[in-house]
Amino acid sequence: METQMLRATINKLEQLGEIEYCNTQVDPKFELGAVLRYFSNRKPIMFNKPKGYDMPVLGGLYGNRELYYKLMNDVTSENRLFRFMDAIANPQPAKMVNNGPIKENIVTGNIDIPRMFPVPTSHEKDSGAFITAGMFIVRDPETGYTHMAVRRFQINGGNSISALVSGHSPALLEQFAEFEKINKPLECAVVLGYDATYLLASQIGSRRYGLDKHEVDSALRGEPLELVKCHTVDLEVPAYAEMVLEGVLVPNKRVIEGPFGELMGYYGEVAPNPVMEVKCIMHRNNAIFQHAFPCREEHLANGLIREAELYAAIKNATIDVQDVNITVGAGCRLHAIISIKKRKAGDAKTAILAALGSSYDIKHVVIVDEDINIYDSSSVELALSSRVQASQDVVIVPGALGSGLESSHVARGVTDKMGIDATKPLGEYAHLFEMAIIPGFEGELDIEKYLPGIKNK
Repeated sequence: METQMLRATINKLEQLGEIEYCNTQVDPKFELGAVLRYFSNRKPIMFNKPKGYDMPVLGGLYGNRELYYKLMNDVTSENRLFRFMDAIANPQPAKMVNNGPIKENIVTGNIDIPRMFPVPTSHEKDSGAFITAGMFIVRDPETGYTHMAVRRFQINGGNSISALVSGHSPALLEQFAEFEKINKPLECAVVLGYDATYLLASQIGSRRYGLDKHEVDSALRGEPLELVKCHTVDLEVPAYAEMVLEGVLVPNKRVIEGPFGELMGYYGEVAPNPVMEVKCIMHRNNAIFQHAFPCREEHLANGLIREAELYAAIKNATIDVQDVNITVGAGCRLHAIISIKKRKAGDAKTAILAALGSSYDIKHVVIVDEDINIYDSSSVELALSSRVQASQDVVIVPGALGSGLESSHVARGVTDKMGIDATKPLGEYAHLFEMAIIPGFEGELDIEKYLPGIKNK
C-alpha cells in the first residue's frame, strides 16, 4: 500500500471516516466551491462527477487543524511545534527512484489545460478558472536546492497559465529577474496530488532557512520522500503525485492576472504576472484533480509553520511560553493568541513585542494565562472581558509594516499593530481571578454515560 502523496491520504481519510463522496453532478464553475465553502473547507469531499469531465476533483483536504495532525506521522497538538522545529534543524535526504506512478502517462503534444482538467472557478469576479493547490517547483541555481511553494495559476487557454510571482516570494522574484536579464526561461513544474507533509514542508521560508524543502519533507514524514526526474525539465517531483505540469516561465512576458478572491474573502489586486508555458504533463492512471477552495488549506499549513517560528521567538525572549495559535479566522497570518506562564509583571508586554517583531504579517496579538484555551474563542473572550483594562493593557504600534495580503494595509501602505495583555495580575489581587472548577469533572465528560444516544462533542 502506498504511504506517500494523495492516494495514501485518501486511504487514511477512509480509515478515519473523514472523507465524503459526492456522486451528484457538480459544475466546477461556482457550484463545486459553494459545496466546499458550506463546510468551511474543513471536510474532504471527492466530487466524482464534475460537469463536463471524467476526472474527479478532491477538495477540502487540509483545512481542519486536528485532521491535519492525524494525516501526518505521529504529530499531535502537544508535540507539533517541536516536530516542526526538529525537521527544519535536521533535514534528511530524499530518495531518487527510477520510476513511479506519476510517469504512467506522459503528454507532450496538443496540451489544452481547460479541456484536460476540471479546473474550478471560485468567485463571481474571478478572472477565470484557477489552479489553487498547485505546488510550484524551481531549483536555486546557486545552491542546487529545490524550492517549492503553493501558488495560484490563472488558466489562460491552451498550454498557457499565469503564475503569481509577487513580493511575498522575494527569492523567486529575484531569481526570475536574473533569468529575465539574459532572456533565459526558468524551468519549473507544478505538482498536484500531494499529502499534508509535503504541503507543510513547502511553507518554510526559502530565504529564512536556505534549505532543500524535499529534505525537510523527509525529516517530517520519518522516511525518505520518493522522487523521480521530470520528463522535460531538470527537476525532481514526488513519484506518487497525481499530476505534474512541466514547463518554463517565459522571460519578459506578462499577462494580466486577477481579480481573484483571496485571503479574508476579498479580491486581490489585478496585476501583470509571468506566463508559464506547459510543455509536458505527467499523470497517473485515473488521476484525481486536487483543488483548494480559497483560501484555507494552504494558509492553515502556513500558519502551522508560523506557529513554530512564533513559539521560538517568544521563547528566545526568555518568556515561559506554553502554546501559540495563529488563528484560521484571520487567515493564519494576522492574529496570534499566545499562552504563557506568567512569572514577572512585564512578561506579557515582552511577549507582545517579541510576537509583533517575529513577522510583519502579525497584526494583533493577545497574551493569556495557561488556564485559557487559546483554541476556544469563548475562553479567549473571557480573558479579554475580565482581565483587560485598556489604558494599562493595550499596546499600539502605529504605522508599521504589515501584510500585503491585508486590505487595510494595501489601502494605507502601513499598518497599526496592537498587543493586548489579557493575563491575570500577580500578587495580592491574583485570588480574584481563580477559575471555579468542578473537582474530578474538568476536561472531557462522557455525556453518553448519562444521556445515551447523545454524542460527545
